[in-house]
Amino acid sequence: MTQRAELATVRDRLAVDEVVTEYAVAVDDGDWEAYRRLFVPDGRADYRSAGGIEGDAGEIAGWLSRTMALFPMRQHLIVNRRVRFGAAEQGRNDTARVQADYVNPMRFAGHDGGSTEPDFVCGGRYGFGLLRTDDGWLLSEVVVHEKWRRDAQRHREPAAP
Repeated sequence: MTQRAELATVRDRLAVDEVVTEYAVAVDDGDWEAYRRLFVPDGRADYRSAGGIEGDAGEIAGWLSRTMALFPMRQHLIVNRRVRFGAAEQGRNDTARVQADYVNPMRFAGHDGGSTEPDFVCGGRYGFGLLRTDDGWLLSEVVVHEKWRRDAQRHREPAAP
């Protein structure tokens, strides 16, 4: 691989990583317009393994805006990102697949009592599909593979009489 090709790959990796980070920030901040802009026009997301829905980015943004209202505090931590490029065309990699683990602590609305401690935490793995477009890298697909969840509400001891 030439230095020029290596530099292009590094730039692509950084750009793809930025899209994944922007995805997490958009969800955590409830910026559903920014969420929609991260996707190609026919981009889709699948949250069924976490009890959600599957659909196009607009449908998912609407569902997330309603669902995430239950959790005014949320913070996606997306780690262990593995990036693979494919579909080389004229020496360019036009697609990318990212597999990344996540931990997502959240706090239910109205259950804080002054605390900032999360009372709902879930984790699993994301599958991101990206396409290089004239506007840069955009999401074509997001698939959530939830592996576990902990709801502190279920683990609380009953109040003493």
